[in-house]
Amino acid sequence: QAQLVESGGGLVQPGGSLRLSCAASGFTFSSYTMSWYRQAPGKERELVATITRAGGNGNYADSAKGRFTITRDNAKNMVYLQMNSLKPEDTAVYYCNAVRWYGGYWGQGTQVTVSS
Repeated sequence: QAQLVESGGGLVQPGGSLRLSCAASGFTFSSYTMSWYRQAPGKERELVATITRAGGNGNYADSAKGRFTITRDNAKNMVYLQMNSLKPEDTAVYYCNAVRWYGGYWGQGTQVTVSS
């Protein structure tokens, strides 16, 4: 019954912004490290951002650093990815991930397309 549902993706012009949301249910959200991954066609899935159980500062891939911000709200079982100054290279399916040392869960993904 564990579930992660992403939303907020879409088409945006270069330089624009999007906020992705991930709603968690069916597990103890506050016990899990949360991350956003992305996968572009023909490429490996890559880690974009990670946030610890208690929140605070996120950890980011070099490509996202300074442009993306990951946050979480444990009271609402939500994690977010604010994406600013978007580039065509950011085009991908973005996936929400929840993990403990013994395992975790994946969402179905949401498409982000950055194009003029």
